[in-house]
Order: sequence, then C-alpha cells, then structure tokens
Amino acid sequence: MQKQPESVGEVLGELDELAAARENVCIADVLDDFGGRSFGPFIMLPALMELSPIGGIPGVPTFLALIVALVAAQLLVGKEHVWMPDFIQRRAVTGKNLHKAVTKLRGVGAFMDRHSEGRLEALTQGPAIKIVAIAILMLCCTVPPLEFLPFASSIPMLAIAILGLALTVRDGGMVLASLIFTIAASAAGGYMLFNSDMANAFTG
Repeated sequence: MQKQPESVGEVLGELDELAAARENVCIADVLDDFGGRSFGPFIMLPALMELSPIGGIPGVPTFLALIVALVAAQLLVGKEHVWMPDFIQRRAVTGKNLHKAVTKLRGVGAFMDRHSEGRLEALTQGPAIKIVAIAILMLCCTVPPLEFLPFASSIPMLAIAILGLALTVRDGGMVLASLIFTIAASAAGGYMLFNSDMANAFTG
C-alpha cells in the first residue's frame, strides 16, 4: 500500500526518485507511485510544473490544466481513486528534465510547506471538498485564454497549487486563504484579458 505524501517536499522527493530510477517518466509511473487516492498531489503537481520553466512552452499550461480539471471533476463527483485516460498516462518526460524541474521547485515547495499546518481539517473533507473542486475547475477554465498573455496562466495555477497543497496536508486554514486568493486570481486574470482585448481593439 502506497504512503500518501503529506507535503510538497515529499511529493518532490518521490518525483526525484522516479527521475533518478528511470530514463523516461510517464504520468502512469507517477500514478502508480503515489497511489490512486492521492487527489491532492495530482492537483498540486501539474500546477507546480506550470510554475516552472516548462510552463513557458506553448500549449503546456492548457494541457496541465486539463489534467488538473480531470482530477478535480472526479473529486467533485466523489470518486475514491484518481483515474486518467491512457493517452494522458502515456505522456512522458525524460528523467533528466524532470530532475531539473524538481530542483527549480524545491524553493517554492519549502516555502509552501513552512506555511502549512493541519488547521480546520473539516474544510478538507466531506461537502467542503466539492467547493474546493468547483473552485479548481473554475480556475482551470481561465488557463487557456490566459495562455495568450506571457506567463499570465501562472496566476490561476498558483491558486490551484495552493489548493492542492491544502488538500494534501489537510489544512483548512490554507483552503480559506487559497479560496480568497482564487477570487483575487480570477479578478486579475479577467482584468488582464479585458485590457488585452481593449489593446487589440485599438491597435487592430
């Protein structure tokens, strides 16, 4: 039985072990390693990957948002295990590139772990989970249009990463804080899109 990770550091450590052991690491490998019940890490991890240099590759933020949305939808309907279609499970990255990404995320992960505790655990289970899942799905919907603006998709992805961490460490206080950040992130994303459309209208 797999031990579910309880911090960003543990998640990154598991990934680094996979990177060291395999030439190529696919999503199926990560799913097998973390276990099917680890909804939090599978929400947090793609969002953290988007915050790394990988997120600057066109199309990658939208693909990562698709993975997060798939997991969040399963959380919303009360699934007990994470499921992903074969075409997503087969997607792979070289162990070398995965190690580089993990290394770049160590600082962010350590910061997030230092500010997370097991507070208000009731907000990370039961009916409250559905509110978190809906918030994550709404944030995922903002990623594709924001991808047209340089690194703007990192705003909702940061909110998603915090929510994923809150579920991983069962920190309801962080859930509340991240929901507030979600509102702010959505407003910021809408403002950036609106201004971008206005600029295109005047220059077009």
